[in-house]
Amino acid sequence: MDAAATPRRTVLAAPAALLTACGGGGDGPADGDPTDGGSPAGDALARTTDIPVGGGRVFADRQVVVTQPEEGEFRAFSAICTHQRCTVGSVANGVIRCPCHGSTFRVQDASVVTGPATRPLPAREISVSEGTIRLG
Repeated sequence: MDAAATPRRTVLAAPAALLTACGGGGDGPADGDPTDGGSPAGDALARTTDIPVGGGRVFADRQVVVTQPEEGEFRAFSAICTHQRCTVGSVANGVIRCPCHGSTFRVQDASVVTGPATRPLPAREISVSEGTIRLG
């Protein structure tokens, strides 16, 4: 093969790379709202029984935290801390905790309890139907 020829491997890999980059594989953010961490709208997150009253659960892979401030009341927020973009780590005793620098946020509205974060976690949209919590 001369120096100007393109190896067959490159020709075959290029369409696959392009398809992956353009989201043609059906698994990436192109199928859902890119603001929701790539999850398709309506994607089931959990059963309502999985979210403790006064606490919540972090879905790091979806970049969302779901809380239940009071019995039957579910809220969702971004799981990305507003201080330095770490993923929050836990929810207990009425607060969402970021493990990186210790910021805490209220489960009711994600407002800041203790810094260094100064802004609340942004709200995320969820729906609850037949005991299932869905993103979007």
